[in-house]
Amino acid sequence: MGLFWNLIQQSQIQDHKNKAETLEARVRNLEWELAHTSELLIKTLKILEEQSGRDIDGDGKIG
Repeated sequence: MGLFWNLIQQSQIQDHKNKAETLEARVRNLEWELAHTSELLIKTLKILEEQSGRDIDGDGKIG
């Protein structure tokens, strides 16, 4: 019975480890995607400000 219980516990530990690694990978991917989305948003805002001639983001300058 003890060996069976140890196998169950080991399996649960491995499952939790896999879920944690998966979660960490998802967080890394989301952080990467957020950084690239922010970069694209800033580039788009610059172009929009230059095209419209208006200060859209309120930083006191166009572009």
